[in-house]
Amino acid sequence: MKILMVLTSHDQLGNTGRKTGFWLEEFAAPYFVFRDAGVELTLATPKGGQPPLDPKSDLPELADMKSENFDTVFYVGGHGPMWDLAESKDSIALLESFYSSGKTICLVCHSPGVLRHVTYQGAPLVKGKHVTGFTNGEEADVQLTHVVPFLVEDELMRLGAIFEKKANWQPFSVVDGRLITGQNPASSTTTAKTLLQTLGQSKSASAS
Repeated sequence: MKILMVLTSHDQLGNTGRKTGFWLEEFAAPYFVFRDAGVELTLATPKGGQPPLDPKSDLPELADMKSENFDTVFYVGGHGPMWDLAESKDSIALLESFYSSGKTICLVCHSPGVLRHVTYQGAPLVKGKHVTGFTNGEEADVQLTHVVPFLVEDELMRLGAIFEKKANWQPFSVVDGRLITGQNPASSTTTAKTLLQTLGQSKSASAS
């Protein structure tokens, strides 16, 4: 099984002068779930090279990634994706390619917000779908409501998604067909396991 994991290249938290990037737990927890399952992993970022937080990585550019080379894609969270991946034409095209070719896509925490410009059959991909993501309450807890370019919960609901959530910081993931979303950092492991389970079921179904 081959999984493409996409991380942000953005390292500035709005105009605060503070650093951001991908959230370590949301990368590390799924990474080890996938690795332990024997998955072949490829990492990519919009700009290629080193993603913020991981100085040892040298990753290919997102533009070089093609959906036909992977079984699924997993978008790592953190605040960074809201600035770069949400507006990246490469990211939008990649997600649309995965989904349109019948493959599952998986996004956790802030990354479901990356779907804001992604369409499927002429409508927002999330329209009418059950999703979750970093909530307004969680953003308020970290006091970044007025720093982020948009609120994930509000944006997904604006697009017509059916937004579901648990209490702040509780693990929670939602599966709606080929779209899997996780609420927050605590949801990273369960979301990754849900993705593997979904892929396993789809593979066994296609084999039978």
